[in-house]
Amino acid sequence: MRRPEREVQWAEWMRSALDGDAASYDRFLRAVTPHLRAMARRRCDQFGASAGEAEDIVQEVLIAVHLKRGTWDPERPIGPWLSTIVRNKLIDALRRRGRRVDVPLEDVVATLEAEDANVADRLDAESVLSRLKEPQRDIVRSISLEGAGVKETAERLKMSEVAVRVTLHRALKALSTLYRSEA
Repeated sequence: MRRPEREVQWAEWMRSALDGDAASYDRFLRAVTPHLRAMARRRCDQFGASAGEAEDIVQEVLIAVHLKRGTWDPERPIGPWLSTIVRNKLIDALRRRGRRVDVPLEDVVATLEAEDANVADRLDAESVLSRLKEPQRDIVRSISLEGAGVKETAERLKMSEVAVRVTLHRALKALSTLYRSEA
């Protein structure tokens, strides 16, 4: 299979760069950056990631290329090596994005105002919470009623964030069971 001419040139520059030629390395980076950017944007579009995220991925790819340039085998095509780095950095970015939840501030304010508006519901919630075990009760009260975050609650209760999330999940499941048994 014949390699594209640009990849042949990129490989020559990278070989020279690996031999210590800084000018060749500069030419290599300047030549591959638009290609990396196009590849990152195309893949980000496929997964609904923004152009800003694509640019972040390009920067991460360039850093990875710099740090891992010694792992490239000069006997192998450079294009697939670059594509693999882009793919891996995209996966990393999508994983990070999956951990973050963006909630509009208006939604949070509306939820908090609705909770404050009905004091009777709060008193009912407290009576239901009293039926939970101690760490579950504290965690549900802190996160659901007082609006604290998982991190803040974990620090206050001297627990890991994972333990707080697991306990919250179990507490909410127990509350759901209690609610269904009374209905």
